[in-house]
Amino acid sequence: MKFIISLLVIAGFIFSCGNSSEENQNQSQTNDSSIVFGDVNYGFPELIAPAKEQAIHWGVLEDLFSEVKKVNGSNYQELRNHSELLKEYSDSLFKNIPDTLNTKPINSRLLALKTRSELLFQVAHQASIDSSKVQNTVEELNVSVKNLIIHLNEKFQKDNIDFQRKEDEDTELKKQQRYKDSIKNLELQDKKV
Repeated sequence: MKFIISLLVIAGFIFSCGNSSEENQNQSQTNDSSIVFGDVNYGFPELIAPAKEQAIHWGVLEDLFSEVKKVNGSNYQELRNHSELLKEYSDSLFKNIPDTLNTKPINSRLLALKTRSELLFQVAHQASIDSSKVQNTVEELNVSVKNLIIHLNEKFQKDNIDFQRKEDEDTELKKQQRYKDSIKNLELQDKKV
């Protein structure tokens, strides 16, 4: 008899826990559409002109930036959809890096971005929603995109400085060569006289 009573108490406890979790899920689903994640006013740095040109040729990069901007200010359902696209875009970016951008700093920023987008995908597709965890993941994604933009700009600025330095060196070598040639010409003229 005690066995049957304890069995009924355990069964009642299990069913009551099951009902409350269903109620919690229903409540969380109704609240999902009212919660907005990210920072609508988050300002990403602008790409400099050469980086913008490269982004146009590397089309997935523009798509990724567009999706990241859409993540900020989206509700839970929109976030789920955007996280799927972000995961695909970041994976594609990491696999198809143009030769001009295939450097260690950019590779590491792309890997960080890929990791952050996969974490956002995981957090957005969990059965229970932890809004603070989702918010933190979105903020970390924003930071990784910001770091990528900064390193892309630095790469092109460095390339421009290196190009300018090379141009200056070439100009200086030409001046020195002209000077040497003029001295030789003067020496030849002195010998003729």
